[in-house]
Amino acid sequence: MNIVITGGSKGMGKAVAEKFLSAKNNISICARNSRELEATAKQLSDKYGQEVKYFATDLSEKENVLKFASWLLEQNKEIDVLVNNAGHFIPGSVYNEEEGTLRKMIDIHLFSAYHLTRALLPSMMEKRSGHIFNMSSIAALNAYRNGGSYSISKFALMGFSKNLREEMKPFNIKVTTVYPGAVYTSSWEGSGISPERMMEADDIAGMVYAASLLSPQACVEDIVIRPLLGDIP
Repeated sequence: MNIVITGGSKGMGKAVAEKFLSAKNNISICARNSRELEATAKQLSDKYGQEVKYFATDLSEKENVLKFASWLLEQNKEIDVLVNNAGHFIPGSVYNEEEGTLRKMIDIHLFSAYHLTRALLPSMMEKRSGHIFNMSSIAALNAYRNGGSYSISKFALMGFSKNLREEMKPFNIKVTTVYPGAVYTSSWEGSGISPERMMEADDIAGMVYAASLLSPQACVEDIVIRPLLGDIP
């Protein structure tokens, strides 16, 4: 299968890429940091003996999203699985966060997924198959302190995902919204919270991969996964 993962250079995106790559799927990843992206692609290619295709771009800008989509369709005429994982966390509250934070969060979490999905859907709809995973957050289910525009943007992504799920039913295209709790990635480095209190990126990757393996008649609509001891306050 042809798998596309945004934000694939590290964290959950990298873990998802590795999970699918271990099953000999064709992987294409993108990320903003070209150096990290190239290093990840090389590391995974060397480990599994299979080329990982990569495209460095900032998906918070529509023009870049469309360039990435065009590149993908040149590489693979058919996309089987799309994982909209690109994201960034800016802490703060509505009343005191820096001006423009909401726009930044909406651009990277909602519009990147919206524009990329729209660009790739025609080929999926034509072949009447495919699976789209939208990486939301438990912040979309429950507002939390210091979540601010991050939480708002994840609410928006959830709405997009749920609407898309209904629209794609007649085309046999699956849509799954993923709501991870705290996962130990670079975002948590320096927080002082033990990694053992959080989930591992592989936990999320395992759930996404498992959902992709179900029969054509079955669709996991929502994946909610939290640390064993619950959310981190």
